[in-house]
Amino acid sequence: MVCESVKPGVECLFMKKTGCSYNGGKCYTIIESCEGCTRILEFETGRYCASFPNPSQRWQKSACSMSSHVKKASVEEQKINPLKASKRNAGKK
Repeated sequence: MVCESVKPGVECLFMKKTGCSYNGGKCYTIIESCEGCTRILEFETGRYCASFPNPSQRWQKSACSMSSHVKKASVEEQKINPLKASKRNAGKK
């Protein structure tokens, strides 16, 4: 349904016929860590995340999974022990 309380005109999963069903009955504004993300929506009531109703909860343990401004760390290749690698290759023959 379309949100009628905090983000008017935006499609929302938590909006029911009785009102917003999210914790507290409303979406929460973005936090400092969200600054620079492309998913920020601005309304008269404040700035909100388009993906999550409570952005601070997404940043508690680590970076938000939907953040567009945070670059994900590349996984470094493991160093391979040449002796073990040669033994593995010898066993495959």
